[in-house]
Amino acid sequence: MHALDWATVCGYFGLMLVIGWWSHRRVKTDKDFFIAGGRMPWWLAGISHHMSGYSAVMFVAYAGVAYTDGVTVYFWGFASIGVGVAIGAWLFAARWNRLRTRFGVASPLEFLARRYNVPAQQVLAWSGSSLKVFDVASKWFAVAVLLDSFAGVPLLWGIAITGTVTLLYCTAGGLWADALTDFGQFVIQAAAGIVMIWAVLDGLGGISGLWTMWDRLPAGHTSPVTGDYTTVFLLVYVLVKTLEYNGGMWNLAQRYMAAPGSREARRGALLSSALYLLWPLVLMFPMFAAPLFVPGLEDPTTSYAAMTQALLPPGMIGLVLAGMFSHTMAMVASDANAISAVITRDVLPVLWRKARRFTEIQRLRTGRIATFSFIALSMAVATQAQNLGGVLSIVVSWVAALMGPISVPLLLGMLPWFRRCGARAAIVSWAGGLLTYGVLYYGLDASQTATVATPILVSLALYIGLGLVASERTERVDEMLAELDRTSGPAPAARSAAGD
Repeated sequence: MHALDWATVCGYFGLMLVIGWWSHRRVKTDKDFFIAGGRMPWWLAGISHHMSGYSAVMFVAYAGVAYTDGVTVYFWGFASIGVGVAIGAWLFAARWNRLRTRFGVASPLEFLARRYNVPAQQVLAWSGSSLKVFDVASKWFAVAVLLDSFAGVPLLWGIAITGTVTLLYCTAGGLWADALTDFGQFVIQAAAGIVMIWAVLDGLGGISGLWTMWDRLPAGHTSPVTGDYTTVFLLVYVLVKTLEYNGGMWNLAQRYMAAPGSREARRGALLSSALYLLWPLVLMFPMFAAPLFVPGLEDPTTSYAAMTQALLPPGMIGLVLAGMFSHTMAMVASDANAISAVITRDVLPVLWRKARRFTEIQRLRTGRIATFSFIALSMAVATQAQNLGGVLSIVVSWVAALMGPISVPLLLGMLPWFRRCGARAAIVSWAGGLLTYGVLYYGLDASQTATVATPILVSLALYIGLGLVASERTERVDEMLAELDRTSGPAPAARSAAGD
């Protein structure tokens, strides 16, 4: 990398720290820290939701799939999210927001103790938090791979640099810092994506490359499905992403909760859905074209970095690298904030009686400590990512397969159609899905499609089935679900409890 490239990257890191410092001044309570006090504009919530949903894994693991298999990665990796978020705009976005305005909820799992019971809340909290440590670790490792590819920075140093910057601004500013840096990162990433696609089109002979390139690619690269990424895999991924990106990934639920009202939450979700359907095509076009520019790579995951170095002049490489950083830092910061909310408001009060009497300032301080600890732990795990199967194995096999069993009782528990499903259904469906994954992945060495599809389908069957044959319906749950469905404003008591 040229000195101009390093200047661009350093300038990017500096901007993130400035935003964190500015956001720090807006955070007075734990609700400011976790849900921006419910004052986030819908367009900022939508962009933040989008930016918090994918990371530098796109430029490493997914770029490797695009290099070897072609456009299939867009259909299961991003179009599935766009469809899922559009579904969630009508099913979940408004309900998440009403949990804040009508029940005073400031953590994605806070309502589970009331919807089910404390044990059900705790098993989901502990398993989801543990899984997120490994998920975030894979993001740090992906960024480190990029730094190593671009500038020869050792993996350990790459993890330390990006992790430390994120740790500082996220710990200081909470969700406001996350959302505002998401917006700044979106602008930087947009500029980087346009620069990269311009360079690729120039190498292809002009704008006509948009439609003439496809016939020159290896056979099968234009097919939405392949031998490894089948139609069943694609359809199940839509189901997984519908649950995951509408609250199964707790950080994304916070974007819905942070909007001023349910209408704004829904508009933010629709904006995010549109971005997922359209913007990845711009970012991934260079990945699809990579076999024409850098053929014969031994490691396909380095294809995007190799293309950037081959096509861009000094200064522009740093801009593209900053754009790659933006995805990871956006996702990790929001994950850390969500996990700290769960630890502070859901886990710690169960483990430590004194935490139940914390003031808002004490909860704010606890949230910052939890954020710091989570990021530091994920950085430590990232140093072992290669021993855990690599980035793609963690993201696709672990997270996609295990997020379903965690998401099923969380998301379906908000819908009135599942009012008969109680704590028993929640715990059994969660345990059954995780056990199924363990048998398939470690015992039977099943295909990727089976490993991802079967756990969530088992969880769904157990959750719905137990609700049908052993109903746990109660008047309290009926009242709660009715309140989440009601489109008029909150009752005075609920508004007082919510603090807004």
